[in-house]
Amino acid sequence: MKQVNDSNPATLLAAMTCLADDTRLRLLRLLEQQELGVGELGQVLRLPQPTVSRHLKTLSEAGFVISRREGTSNLYRMLLDELQPGARELWVVAREHTKGWPELGQDEKRLGELLREKASASRAFFAGAAVEWDRLREELYGGGVSGAAIMALLPEGAVVADLGCGTGSVAAGLAGYVGEVVAVDNSPEMLSAARERCAGMGNVKVREGELTRVPVESGTCDAVILVLALTYVAEPAAVIAEAARLLKPVGKVVLVDLLPHGREDFRRKMNQLHAGFDRRQVGEMFEAAGLRVGRHQALVSPAEAKGPGLFVAVGVGSNSEHTEMQRSQRGKHE
Repeated sequence: MKQVNDSNPATLLAAMTCLADDTRLRLLRLLEQQELGVGELGQVLRLPQPTVSRHLKTLSEAGFVISRREGTSNLYRMLLDELQPGARELWVVAREHTKGWPELGQDEKRLGELLREKASASRAFFAGAAVEWDRLREELYGGGVSGAAIMALLPEGAVVADLGCGTGSVAAGLAGYVGEVVAVDNSPEMLSAARERCAGMGNVKVREGELTRVPVESGTCDAVILVLALTYVAEPAAVIAEAARLLKPVGKVVLVDLLPHGREDFRRKMNQLHAGFDRRQVGEMFEAAGLRVGRHQALVSPAEAKGPGLFVAVGVGSNSEHTEMQRSQRGKHE
């Protein structure tokens, strides 16, 4: 977030001027909830992209929004906790006094439609890919993906949640090493393949559910793994927070996914929403979920792998008061 001198009168006046526009207020309400690109914001607000870009430039210069590059696009977000105190106070007042605007209700409705379209596209992709998924994944990333997750996990007897389990290859591999595996996915076709693969494995439970609302009780898992799943979700930070909710007071979230890359054709082919994650992004998501970054390293890709490079990261829970408070707050919304 752009750093500004909060005690400078010019800074306060600039922030007030920036908020004195209904379009910018609508943009901030959306970007406080969701990271979005210019085209997506234009779709929600029913405005041309040049108009959206112009307002985003103003908001960025005033320190109200941050952006990051992903593939060929910029994604924007407003993080309330990172605003300067004066700007934050102004925004809180503006948000409170605009919540009854009719346009905002329409914006919320269209944002919901946009997110549902993203989720639907992801489900459709996996429905068509279920039969070929194992071959495709090994062709793109090599055969060591599942092993990377297993090696980072807990000893015999652990309860593990495999989120975005796909066809169940990781769950099946884990079954012989841990006490229980709960495999979760939102694609019926993938789950059908997972149930077939894990048939006869009494310690594997296969469940249908969204990764932002996992059908598993809070504080029941020694570890949660996400293998090549986070690039497909609209809200990665929300998924990491949900994974942290599942952990026992001391547990691990193991993440195996793509390093940042510029292969837009690959992202589109695989119907991924994100072109990988860097160390900073992973660290911020872990910290926001009350997890400490225990490990983050690139994986060595085999020569035959055709996809982008991968990393493994481990977020370690603790029994600190902060973590317990976060888990309690999340549990209120279950």
